[in-house]
Amino acid sequence: MKRLLLDTQSFIWMMNAPEKLHDNALRAIMVDDGHLCVSIASPWEMAIKVSIGKLQLEKSVMKIVQQYEEIVQFLPIEAHHLAAVETLPLYHRDPFDRIIIAQAITENIPVVSSDAAFDGYGVKRIWD
Repeated sequence: MKRLLLDTQSFIWMMNAPEKLHDNALRAIMVDDGHLCVSIASPWEMAIKVSIGKLQLEKSVMKIVQQYEEIVQFLPIEAHHLAAVETLPLYHRDPFDRIIIAQAITENIPVVSSDAAFDGYGVKRIWD
């Protein structure tokens, strides 16, 4: 089973607007074998953006997590992920993306993301 790590935007698009995903990304996500992972940082980021008015969702973030926990594996943030963040160059300054990148590196999981800034870290990125 090949795992995939969805970044926050890809997770949101998977839930609400799959047509925004590139065909390659959508094909990778649609393989239904329990392989999808989402960093716990993603719902955290979503909750922050909802609270400051930068994101509108049809359900609360808590309800989304509950709904999707049988579909995706929510990856916890562990000490070795934090250690990896400390060593990352500053190609990307977004703290949520940096922890997702660190998780992808340490767990050796490709990332589904439209963000080309991930490429500078040597992470396998699935998009186009």
